[in-house]
Amino acid sequence: MTDADVIIVGAGPTGLMLAGELRLAGVRPLVLERRPRPGEASKANGLSGQILQLLRCRGLLERFRAASTDPDPAPGFPFGGVDLDLTHLTDPPLHALQIPQPRLERVLDERARELGADIRRGHQVVGLAQDDATVTAEVHGPDGPYHVTARYLVGCDGGRSRIRDMVGIPFPGTTYPEVNRLAQVTMPDSVTRLDNGDLDVPGLGRIRAGFTRTDRGVFAFGSLTPEVLMLFTTEDESVEYDDDEPMTLTEFQNSIRRVLGADLPLGEPRRLSRFTFKARQAERYRDGQILLAGDAAHLFPATGVALNAGMLDTVNLAWKLAAAVHGWAPAGLLDTYHDERHLAGARTLLHTQAQVALRRGQDPAAEALREVFRELLVDEQPLRRLGSLVAGTDIRYPIPGADRHALTGTFTPDLALRTDQGTTSVAALMHTARPILVDLADRLDLRETARDWQHRVDIHTAETDQRPADALLIRPDGHIAWAATINEPADTAASTLREALSGWFGAPLRTTTTVPLIDQPS
Repeated sequence: MTDADVIIVGAGPTGLMLAGELRLAGVRPLVLERRPRPGEASKANGLSGQILQLLRCRGLLERFRAASTDPDPAPGFPFGGVDLDLTHLTDPPLHALQIPQPRLERVLDERARELGADIRRGHQVVGLAQDDATVTAEVHGPDGPYHVTARYLVGCDGGRSRIRDMVGIPFPGTTYPEVNRLAQVTMPDSVTRLDNGDLDVPGLGRIRAGFTRTDRGVFAFGSLTPEVLMLFTTEDESVEYDDDEPMTLTEFQNSIRRVLGADLPLGEPRRLSRFTFKARQAERYRDGQILLAGDAAHLFPATGVALNAGMLDTVNLAWKLAAAVHGWAPAGLLDTYHDERHLAGARTLLHTQAQVALRRGQDPAAEALREVFRELLVDEQPLRRLGSLVAGTDIRYPIPGADRHALTGTFTPDLALRTDQGTTSVAALMHTARPILVDLADRLDLRETARDWQHRVDIHTAETDQRPADALLIRPDGHIAWAATINEPADTAASTLREALSGWFGAPLRTTTTVPLIDQPS
């Protein structure tokens, strides 16, 4: 007997998203958070990238948009001191949703509780023990110490993860000396916004929009609305800051003074945050019954990507944990969490470290590099490629087997569908977080093949304009596990479909044998 199926350590966005996904899959999660109440610091300002597509697949995007301070911000993003201006693209590869982290966590907490998750705040995990079947956590709670046991435990407890340290998983990488400060403030009366977007500041003169580099650091600004400015400073410091210690407006004003050499009048603060940059990735995301997700598994030296990566970790992990808990996971399924998300983390680390090289150089050669980079981004193809890289939508998971369809391993396109019941979409079919087989060419042979898995896989028949394949087998995390080419012969299509169904979703209803997905030890 266990107290829960999965213990989640940490009630930030990663842990809360995981709790909701596990509940959708019929798993009992227990969330343990050492802080007695939700944090109020806006460590992140919103969501961007592929997680927005995933939220649409869960039917949650409008709920998050309703909580947003700006559901449709202009499609422009910083990249290592260079602006990615996507405004002239009709279908930008990168989108964002402005929602301060405290508000984001409230929405995720509400959703997890609605689904029945047990969330305990003020409960700190101080010890761990595991065997081949369970994990036992030693917890200090408001009423004293106690122990709790589960099949699995997931550390979602941030960059300074105690779970990672207790398990002994190495976390190699680099800590950069820069301290970044970010503020959203109202436009003060004494500052004039010029027609070209620059600021005219009394006693300081004109400050151009974008990035201003001095010998002492970097100052940047942009506007969220005509009334609200977003201001940013970067300085090299040797001070170690406590992540839980909030930044004050005075601290931010002092930083501006050091960087610009003069005071900048500020209005009322809407958001104040401070962060440092690290480039680190856990050597492994799994140790027996214990796994890592989010910042506990990776830290990136750039803004705007951590939430996307961490929440996508959990969506990849949740259905695989559920398969293991419910006893139908094929051999090696849970190990694919590390394989796939470590790959995605390394890809994110690649472009964020490239941003470090772009932004930290201060000499003429570095400025020349940034100028060449800006010229490249005038062309649509490199702009799209870089946008997809930042969004995380260029990831293709390594799917076992040769001669796979080009779509396998990629995130599913949200096709508009016509069915006997009316119009729908791929995203709408995925609200329950179950695997789906979408037959786009009325392939009775493929539907009959999948019928032995209908207890785990939902089967749909639909039509779409310019179908990319005859059929798509889509995992709960939105990635395509298998696809049939247009007019693929029945014998090969049915055979590879059966292999994919067994490899990802276990034994068919009529047999008890399983086909190993991969031959890899835990």
